Amino acid sequence: VDSIIAKDMGSKQLIFSKDEQKRTQPASLTKIMTAIMAIESGRMNDVVTITKEMIQVEPTKANLRVGEKFYLRDLVKAAMVMSANDAAMSIGVYLGDGDVDDFVKEMNQKAKKIGMKNTNFTNPCGFDSTNFGNHYSTALDLLTLSEYAIKNSAFNEMAKLKRHDFRAINTKRTYAAYTHNKLLNNYKYAVGIKTGYTQKAGPCLIARAKNGD
Repeated sequence: VDSIIAKDMGSKQLIFSKDEQKRTQPASLTKIMTAIMAIESGRMNDVVTITKEMIQVEPTKANLRVGEKFYLRDLVKAAMVMSANDAAMSIGVYLGDGDVDDFVKEMNQKAKKIGMKNTNFTNPCGFDSTNFGNHYSTALDLLTLSEYAIKNSAFNEMAKLKRHDFRAINTKRTYAAYTHNKLLNNYKYAVGIKTGYTQKAGPCLIARAKNGD
């Protein structure tokens, strides 16, 4: 393991950490920021029309089609549950008013505001720095992001979903998003949060479990 940090959220006590301030590729853990910004935008009931730019991404994809219309909330759930990069890019382009770079600027402003001191986002999906500039974070910063995100009940509902079914508003084409987080299926106390993987980052995980208090 490159870096790790574990914390008891009840007592706020740090349990274990190793190289928690080492810069690493966060892969799809990035989508926690994408999701929380979408939730806080107050535009979850907006209808998003899919454009070519939104779907020109690497797998994993939900395989959204140009011209299809979706509620923003369904795109956010697809990005969180199955880590769909076309859904995450759609969120970024839409909330950036057509310019994903504007959304990324807001992601970085938000990161600084909540105390992420060693993070730089270059895209809303979590693609590696190789193709998308200087995209990095640390285990400590991702813990900070998670602590911020779980204050939001709408985020928590998404983080623990094992599956999300949705459909395009205009074509009625149906989609099913399944989680990659095996803990949600195999560990009864698991309540999220997000998996990630790229070749450069390797497997990434932010896990949260809750038993009573």
